[in-house]
Amino acid sequence: MDYSNKSVLICDDSILARKQLKDTILAECDNITIYEGKNGMEAVSVYKEHKPDLVLLDIVMPEMDGTTAVENIIAFDPSATIVIVSSVGTQLQLKKAITAGAKDFIQKPIDPAQVKTLIHTHLGGE
Repeated sequence: MDYSNKSVLICDDSILARKQLKDTILAECDNITIYEGKNGMEAVSVYKEHKPDLVLLDIVMPEMDGTTAVENIIAFDPSATIVIVSSVGTQLQLKKAITAGAKDFIQKPIDPAQVKTLIHTHLGGE
């Protein structure tokens, strides 16, 4: 599908996690724009600069965690679509992120089919 007018911000302190998400999205979506960040501070900064259509955000990151980043992004843009991408063991943090405004959650390691569904749900498509 053509997503030339859509953009996604992937923010995770793991370069491997970012690459896996990016590769999965690019395999599914033609012409989509992808921005990257490695901590919550970068997520907020990139969001404010580019206002991507979808944010995929880890919770446990240096400098600013994902929950605080969700709070900052939602304060800037209450209509932001943020999805938490995190591993097991972060249940309390996940609950805080959802309460702060995150719209959805997928668990690491990522399942490409789940990412495909997520993209179609939040960006439109089949």
